[in-house]
Amino acid sequence: MLNNEGMRPFLPTRPGAKVEWKVSEGLTPYLEALAFMETRAGEIAAGQAAECIWLLEHPPLYTAGTSAKPKDLLSADFPVFEAGRGGQYTYHGPGQRIAYVMLDLNRRRPDVRAFVCALEDWILATLARFNVTGERRETRIGVWVQRPDKPPGTDGTMAEDKIAAIGIRVRRGVSFHGISLNVAPILSHFNAIVPCGIREAHYGVTSLRDLGLTADMSAVDTALRSAFMPIFGE
Repeated sequence: MLNNEGMRPFLPTRPGAKVEWKVSEGLTPYLEALAFMETRAGEIAAGQAAECIWLLEHPPLYTAGTSAKPKDLLSADFPVFEAGRGGQYTYHGPGQRIAYVMLDLNRRRPDVRAFVCALEDWILATLARFNVTGERRETRIGVWVQRPDKPPGTDGTMAEDKIAAIGIRVRRGVSFHGISLNVAPILSHFNAIVPCGIREAHYGVTSLRDLGLTADMSAVDTALRSAFMPIFGE
């Protein structure tokens, strides 16, 4: 199966290789998650542990990627962490499903750009299971939905809202960090940052709940796992 851009998927190259899926209840402290990812990525690179997808929620916080600009942190309403991933500022909090993706790209396919596209494909396929049409944009990482119900830009451009963010790091050929999908977070918490450095008023943030859907985390997790398999395997 090919993804939207005609590229081959990131299926495992070793017969019988399995990805471990972890799901954490409650709110996982950010530094705890970061420490786990650092350790697990090293173990995967050394061939000492299986690849891993970790699904969780964080308490309210902001993370700064390697391209974050201080001016884009408008108000430190919650703790701010240096993430070490690519990208700029983003918000994490309850009601947002985080999927940390620890995959061995050396054994799968050592192409970071294609890997980011595959993560976008994963999100698009997950949203489609809720009849939400997500779209990718060449100049804006992440997944977007069109909002004809909102005022357009000054040039008549249709309003769009970001529903999922992507920020990764690759070390020794192993990915970590990953994606965040807005299920039902408090969207006003994004107001203290310029998300991903995008300042245009007609580019906002949305969630499944904001779009009128009442999916719970269990349903989202099921959709994520189902959509994952055709692209990345079990």
